[in-house]
Amino acid sequence: MNIEVWIRALKAARAGADVSQEGLAAEIRWSPSTVAAIETGRRRPTMEFAVAADQALGTGGLLAQLLKAADQERGPSWFVPWRGYEQQAVRLRAFEACLVPGLLQTEDYARAVISTGGLHPPGTADELVAVRLERQQLLHRDEPPHCVFLLDETAVRRPVGGPAVLDAQLARLLEVAELPAVRLHVVPLAVGEHAGLGGGFVLAELPDSERVLYLENAARGHVIDDPETIGLIERKWDSLLGEALSTGASLDLIRKLKVTP
Repeated sequence: MNIEVWIRALKAARAGADVSQEGLAAEIRWSPSTVAAIETGRRRPTMEFAVAADQALGTGGLLAQLLKAADQERGPSWFVPWRGYEQQAVRLRAFEACLVPGLLQTEDYARAVISTGGLHPPGTADELVAVRLERQQLLHRDEPPHCVFLLDETAVRRPVGGPAVLDAQLARLLEVAELPAVRLHVVPLAVGEHAGLGGGFVLAELPDSERVLYLENAARGHVIDDPETIGLIERKWDSLLGEALSTGASLDLIRKLKVTP
């Protein structure tokens, strides 16, 4: 469902309740210009707005549910299935060879990655950055998935966005590594060749113990549930984890690479 469907639902609910834009704005204590901007698609509604509108219009949570569905479908269509699995996962294991994983990226780092090469118009790039940052909320849930991130040392040395952006990104890694459900390891350059040089991947374990795999190439990502392929990637994971520094040694390395205290 796209956001236009949500806007139509809001207008229909407002009409059914015989409430004008100005009346809704007064009821939920938002400005009339904001309500108008949302109804014309110039501003994306927040969940707070949807909840307030539900209460004011007596829609029983419908607008909040529709907005949640629309938010889950933001970004490329091929990414929608994986985002659903990611949100359901009780365990995530991710390896990245060249970049910091999306779930750990700062806004400036994510923007540099997404905007490079000018492949996306500014508006699209902004939307993709917003989606990436929203996905990170799963790390801060009351019951977050247990997450283990493996990064090649190249990922923590590459100055994506410039030295200042990288420095802030390293600070974010140190911050996220303090979360109880997160472990972070670095595969050092001294290892030389390793099982992850072919590319990154994410393994997700779902509540029913089902396992799914996410692989991304230069054009798009793919969700895979083939047991043979998952078994191969899990063997790669075990090999990489065996080559990686301990969590403590990994964080010490990141601290040494940081320029600012």
